[in-house]
Amino acid sequence: MSLTISIDAMGGDFGASVTVPAALDCLKENAALTLILVGDTQVLAPLVAQAQSLYGNRLQIQHASQRVDMDESPAKALKNKKDSSMRVAINLVHEGRADACVSAGNTGALMATARFVLKMLNGIDRPAIISTLPSTYGHTYMMDLGANVDCSAEHLFQFAVMGNELVKAIDNTDSPRIGLLNIGEEDMKGNEQVKAAAKLLENSSLNYIGYVEGNSINAGNVPVDLIVCDGFVGNVSLKSIEGAAKMIGTTLKDAFSANIFTKLAALMAYPVLKRFKQRIDPRLHNGASFLGLRGLVIKSHGGADVLAFKTAIKLAEVEVRHNVIQKITQQVEATLAQRTLSS
Repeated sequence: MSLTISIDAMGGDFGASVTVPAALDCLKENAALTLILVGDTQVLAPLVAQAQSLYGNRLQIQHASQRVDMDESPAKALKNKKDSSMRVAINLVHEGRADACVSAGNTGALMATARFVLKMLNGIDRPAIISTLPSTYGHTYMMDLGANVDCSAEHLFQFAVMGNELVKAIDNTDSPRIGLLNIGEEDMKGNEQVKAAAKLLENSSLNYIGYVEGNSINAGNVPVDLIVCDGFVGNVSLKSIEGAAKMIGTTLKDAFSANIFTKLAALMAYPVLKRFKQRIDPRLHNGASFLGLRGLVIKSHGGADVLAFKTAIKLAEVEVRHNVIQKITQQVEATLAQRTLSS
């Protein structure tokens, strides 16, 4: 299956110095992949001059004269940066020239631009961000991770419907276990939105397992495939987990480098430490999908290095191959039809 992905080559903290090497690595590993690097031709052309002779039409450059800054207002970016690398990369998806777009750029601007260009799916009020986090059971999907600070019960239900289809498609799971993030597992706990969302989920055909607490994200007693929450809680949880992982890594490094004896211990423990690092390395879980749009957009962490951005591109490849957008669209339409019949 051939697929084409547009890359916002100028986005993120490091721009082309990260996005271009990551793109070239992906082309090397997947002969069915075509990448369109979007950005300033004068910057990109020298970086891919040798590679273009190797990959031919599989490596293309689409010129864009502007760049969205990481601290730029989403409204200003949408209004004043119509020829930004971010906007042009999303336009390629809208025009059908690309199957997906990957950007490490400003999250707010990327969401606003993607929503404006691609439009929302019928029956979905707001887009949401979903990604995986490492857990004792492998990984857990979580949404929303920051697109929507305040959510109604209906919004949370819509997130669950969309996330359910993504998990089914990517993990080949017939009936993903869905939990609603709360401050406790008891029915009486939580705010009114969470309680109302629980009732909607209980009355749906989704495999809703009930409330889950924060420890279920990484190490709960019961395995859960998808955790649903509003964007405020989701983003705080995500950043807290990233900070904890960084602290653990730094603490271990300091402990094993304290003296000659700890350094010898580190040498002996190297295979275990390497496996541990790979398990919690956020670069290997980089890439979040914007669900609810009529096109596929993947958001990479702004500070991503080459490995992390490469992970985000590979996520786009997987979602294209599994027809995630089409499956979500079909399920949303089916859910709407079922509600119409029930009302």
